[in-house]
This record gives sequence, structure tokens and C-alpha cells, in this order.
Amino acid sequence: MHYEDFQHIRFDRHADGVLLATLNRPEVMNATNARLHWELTRLWDVVKEDDATKVCVVTGAGDRAFSAGGDLAWVEEMVGNPEVVSVVMKEAGEIVYNMLNCDKPIISAINGTAVGAGLAVALLADVSVMAEGARITDGHARLGVAAGDHATIVWPLLCGIAKAKYYLMTADFIDGREAERLGLVTFSVPQAEVLGRALAIAAQLARGSQTAIKATKKSINNWMRMAGPIFDNSLALEMLGFLGADAKEGLASVRGKRAPDFPSARLVHSS
Repeated sequence: MHYEDFQHIRFDRHADGVLLATLNRPEVMNATNARLHWELTRLWDVVKEDDATKVCVVTGAGDRAFSAGGDLAWVEEMVGNPEVVSVVMKEAGEIVYNMLNCDKPIISAINGTAVGAGLAVALLADVSVMAEGARITDGHARLGVAAGDHATIVWPLLCGIAKAKYYLMTADFIDGREAERLGLVTFSVPQAEVLGRALAIAAQLARGSQTAIKATKKSINNWMRMAGPIFDNSLALEMLGFLGADAKEGLASVRGKRAPDFPSARLVHSS
């Protein structure tokens, strides 16, 4: 696959081997549809094999969102459909493992809302720069499925188990300042400075010893590789959830912009 084959990711080359990859569906806040989700599985191998690229910076088009989660029409195809769920499960795993296996530094410039697969890319990046007013949430529990896209492999390492449990079970939103305080992102800066800061870090890394940087990344990523079985389990449980009644109600509540009434949360009265 080549850069020109991507439909929803735009590429711009900067000096010193810095590549800017922009998730490019601004009309829907860069939400992930089936095509973009698949492209996020392919991107990291293309970057890895590109001799002209030393560092990749990834951001979202526009000033509203990095990526606002899964496109609801695409999510609707998943609910109750084991064939679609099987494909999405495979791709979700590939996004995580292909990012870990890309030996070049990845920097996320989180310019706005980040949810779902977009958040996976944002937080699995080696360095993350987030707008102070931007908001993130894993969001899966709000939809009625387990947190599986990426969260169990990296959130406990970034912010600790106590905070990870709370935010993944409640799906509460976190702004940039709090995300930096918790350790979920590397830096939180004013909105106007996000991309410039990310590109400056990328330029610094591009001037460094590439062998040393790649080896350091590979070594540190072994912490996440050790959590691979935990991630694989969470991903399977997430996808199983898409076949249940809670996911159907979760999707309906998101579409209706109302609080969910999950079947599993209803009291069962004994006779």
C-alpha cells in the first residue's frame, strides 16, 4: 500500500523526515468509518517501510476533533452482526499491534475530541500533545460494551489501575489539563500550540540517533507487549458485547442523545 491509496488520511512532508498524517473526515469530526478503521491498520507498516520518514505526527483535520469515535452508521452495522464484528475485532487488534511494532516514533497532536479508535491512536503514540480544552473518553461503557480497543493495554501503565478502572467503567470525559496530570498524555498546551509543539518534538527526534531512538522505543514497548493477553481478552469481550442487548440500547441512546436504559442494569424482582 502507498500513501496515495489512503482515502481518509492526508499526508504532508516536513523537513528532516517528519511526516504529518491527518485523519481527514472533518465533516463528521474525523469519525472512524469502516474504510478509515482499515486504513489505521495499514498506516504504520507504510510508515515503517518508508525510508524518507523518520518520525510520524498524526492529528485530525479541522479544529473540533482528533477523531470523534466510530461513525454511528458503521457501529450500527456491528451491533448483532457477528460477521462484521469479526472483521472489526481483527482490525482493532492490528491497529494496536502495528503501532507497537512500528519502530519509528509516533507523535499524536490531539487537537480536539478523541474517542474510540481515534483515542487508541492518540494514546498509543510514543509522545502525545493535547489541547488543554480538548476532551477524551474511552466511551465503550457508555455504548454498553467492554473497553477493548486499546485501553487495557495502556491506560493502567499511563495513569495507574485505580484511575484506569474509574474512567473506563464510567466513560467520563477528561480534558487536556487533567489528562496530563493523570499521565495519560505527555503534554497539554493551548489549542493553537498543539500542532507546532508536536512538530517541534518530531524535528528534535528526527535529528537524534535513529538507532538509539528505535531501540529505546522497542524496549519500552515490551511493557505493553507483556499486557498483550490482557488486551486480547478485553477485545474479545468488547466484540461479544456488540452481539448483546446492552449494545443495542447503548447505540439507541447515543443516537437519541439521552441517558441509556441498559437491560443489564434493570432490577430483577424475585417472585
